[in-house]
Amino acid sequence: MFAQNSPVLLLVEDDARLSALMQEYLQQEGFRVYVEGRGDTAARRIPAEQPDLVVLDVMLPGLDGMSVCRQVRHAYDKPILMLTARDEDIDHVLGLELGADDYVVKPVKPRVLLARIHNLLRRQEKQMTQASLRLCFGDLCIDMQSRSVSLADQTLTLTTQEFDLLYLLASQAGTILSRDAILNGLSGIDYDGLDRSVDIRIARLRKLLGDNPAQPRYIKTVRNQGYLFLT
Repeated sequence: MFAQNSPVLLLVEDDARLSALMQEYLQQEGFRVYVEGRGDTAARRIPAEQPDLVVLDVMLPGLDGMSVCRQVRHAYDKPILMLTARDEDIDHVLGLELGADDYVVKPVKPRVLLARIHNLLRRQEKQMTQASLRLCFGDLCIDMQSRSVSLADQTLTLTTQEFDLLYLLASQAGTILSRDAILNGLSGIDYDGLDRSVDIRIARLRKLLGDNPAQPRYIKTVRNQGYLFLT
C-alpha cells in the first residue's frame, strides 16, 4: 500500500492489459498510478493534474504521444518517460527534441522501467533542490550553495551574518518577518533588547544592495511589523 506522499504517476497507455500489469507492478513498488488510454485526454489531464512523472506511449488514439509531449511541455516541467514499440534512433531523437526525458522500448521489462522512473525522479529532485538553493530577483541572485551574491553581474562581498540575513529574507519573499522571527531564524545575531541588532544589519544590507528605504526595491520596512523582501 502506498503512502499519502508517494510519487504520483500518470500512465498513458491504450493497451488495457499492459497498462493494468504496469499499474499493478508500480503500485506494488510504492507509487500512486493513474491510467489514461487516450492521447487527447492525456493532453488535458497532464497540465491540470501535474503528476510527478508521466509514462507516455507513442501510439495512442485521439492524439499520438509525440503530439501530447509537444502540447504539454509549456505547462508541465516534470519528467516524461516515453514508451515506443520501435527501437529507431529517429524516434528517440524526435521525442527528446519535443521534451521527453527518456525512452523505454517495448516490450517493457518491469525492472528496467522502474529503474528509469527512479532515475528521472532523482534527477528532478536534484534539480528542484538546486533551484531552491539559488534565488534570483531581477538582476539580484543569491546562491546558497556557493554562498555568493551577485547584483547586475557584479559579485558583492558580504559577511557570513549579512549573507544569512539576506538569504533568510529572500527565501521568504512576500512574507513579513518580525524582528523576533529574524532573530529566531539566524544564529550569531545578539539580541540587545531593543532590536537594534537586526535594524543595523538591515541597514548594511540596504547599503550593499543600493536599496533606498524610502523607495525600496528589495527590503521594505513594514511599520510595527518587521521587514518584507519584495518579489
